[in-house]
Amino acid sequence: MHIEDLRNIAWRFNERLRYIMARGEVLTEEYEPVVKEIIRKVREEGDRVLLELAKRFDGLEMTEDELEVPYQELEKAYEELEPEVRQAFEVAHERIRRFHEKQLESSFITEEEGILLGMRLIPLERVGIYVPGGKASYPSTVLMNAVPAVVAGVKEIVMVCPKPDKHTLACAFIAGVSRVFRVGGAQAVAALAYGTERIPKVDKVVGPGNIYVALAKKLLFGVVDTDMIAGPSEVLVVSDGTVDPEWIAWDLLSQAEHDELAGAFLITTDEDHAEEVIKRLDSIMKDFPRKDIAQKSIEKFGTVFLVEDLDQACDVANHIAPEHLELMVKEPFSLLPKIKHAGAVFLGAYATEPLGDYLLGPNHTLPTGRTARFFSPLGVYDFVKRSSVMYVAKEGFEKVAEHAEHIAKAEGLLAHYGAVRVRRQAR
Repeated sequence: MHIEDLRNIAWRFNERLRYIMARGEVLTEEYEPVVKEIIRKVREEGDRVLLELAKRFDGLEMTEDELEVPYQELEKAYEELEPEVRQAFEVAHERIRRFHEKQLESSFITEEEGILLGMRLIPLERVGIYVPGGKASYPSTVLMNAVPAVVAGVKEIVMVCPKPDKHTLACAFIAGVSRVFRVGGAQAVAALAYGTERIPKVDKVVGPGNIYVALAKKLLFGVVDTDMIAGPSEVLVVSDGTVDPEWIAWDLLSQAEHDELAGAFLITTDEDHAEEVIKRLDSIMKDFPRKDIAQKSIEKFGTVFLVEDLDQACDVANHIAPEHLELMVKEPFSLLPKIKHAGAVFLGAYATEPLGDYLLGPNHTLPTGRTARFFSPLGVYDFVKRSSVMYVAKEGFEKVAEHAEHIAKAEGLLAHYGAVRVRRQAR
């Protein structure tokens, strides 16, 4: 891992810091033309091009009839799970459901003389969830994306995954997914956005994916709603040297093993502690099964930032605005009020990020690449829309009409003025 000293007033201009925060921008320029072409082909050619791209990118040879996974396969996968794995998925599902039920909002009506005002919350009718399936299996992503949609009241959940294994299909069954299609990449997002002969058009696409998926969601926003433009995954650990360096090394590695573009960062006030974390990380990596992926991530983006104190550590963390932020310090709750930008915050030595990935309850679909400054974790609120409701009786009209006329005049909108005026004159 690289070590960067930020113990100076100009730390925001550190070249390494700026490099890792911009790691997704170059990718956009490189891959966007390819994604645009994929979207065009899917829109014009439908299922035929999905089969062609499945063979090209995922090594899958299918007929059109094999695009959809029969629902019976979901139930069969669930029934064939090892008992301990089934129980783990059930526990995760229950914890995720309970947490997200607390996010439910209510419609409301307020009343004043002659006027009723309110807001209706209406679940989206059909949503698509994207589940990666290239370099690893992600059954936890099925639960995290489907459960809040079910809690929100979405009627139909369409899942796309290039190579769903039995764990992924079993979690689709547990979570209440309606249909599953064997398709991935930008072409899967385009199919959900436009609809094809077999894949239905949805109202919203959610879920993490690679650069192709992220760019497709960005380019198709407006044709379909999306949750966020997620980039490479990342974890930032803030440590004061009081937590076992081996624990921190494993936490950093748990993010680096996702893919070569993942980011694993450490901020610490203790230089000796930093050296020990790196030493432990190197030792673990020697015999690590996913070494090829993790090592590329660590070599390219893995960084330790040295800071003066924990106040500066919080300033740097807010500047990076990470997806996952671990506060591995003696008194983590004292730092929490100072954290303004993070997708998810993990407090204390035992709050390792993988627990959040799997079953603590809060959603693991999180904003990346500094977008935690304005995006939120996926939640029930992402699967409902809001409609304003207004009823105006005569007495309510008389209370506000003259003010509306004055505003219409100020804006120079004569028909607005006329629509109000004609009613006033009818008195």
